[in-house]
Amino acid sequence: MHILVVEDDERLSLALAHILREAGYDVDEARTGKDGFSWAESGIYDVIILDVMLPGIDGFTVVSKLRRAGVDTPVLMLTARDSVPDKIVGFDSGADDYMTKPFAPAELLAHLRALTRRQGEVVFEQLQAGDLTLSLSSYELSCADKSIHLSQKEFQLAQVLMSNAGAVVSKSTLITKVWGFDAAIEDNNVEAYVSFLRKKLRFLDSRSTIQTIRGAGYRLVAGNDEGADANAESEGIHA
Repeated sequence: MHILVVEDDERLSLALAHILREAGYDVDEARTGKDGFSWAESGIYDVIILDVMLPGIDGFTVVSKLRRAGVDTPVLMLTARDSVPDKIVGFDSGADDYMTKPFAPAELLAHLRALTRRQGEVVFEQLQAGDLTLSLSSYELSCADKSIHLSQKEFQLAQVLMSNAGAVVSKSTLITKVWGFDAAIEDNNVEAYVSFLRKKLRFLDSRSTIQTIRGAGYRLVAGNDEGADANAESEGIHA
């Protein structure tokens, strides 16, 4: 799960990011309402943790603008104010949940679990696409009776491609989802990790392939899809 934390207090933001990463979440941090809105507007996040008191644009305004822009990502608002009128303003602005600072890490994680359940998300232990199975807890990619451990970036890349099997995923989307919104990553970094993952598929004797679509991105063709050929590269496809 990819979470955006919008919090201007650097110590609190770092503490939140640490708690979330320890729990297995991917985290991006923004320090201002303007940056928070710009990043959240991309729609790549599963949950947004949004402070109310932000420099420039406050949290109420950020969530209101996101809803008007059609972004329906669940928003958990943080505030030091616990009055009922403030909470009403938050909910009326489009927030999904509300937490008052200070709070315990366990409380934060419980709110996140409740938010994802509310959105109808079911958290699976495994992700499957064609003849491939990806363990979301052990980072093991398997095919039939063979398996191999993936590095963190290989795992995140496999997760994005398998979740969108059959669809083209752009390089920019992969960079954002795997390395983060503000990562200074070049296209050749993506190409290198796609190459690593292709080697893992060959090791597993998988019939699934990762196609390079020139000018568009990459597509995982699941092994049981019509036209899939054991790690063969289609015309116009290259590493």
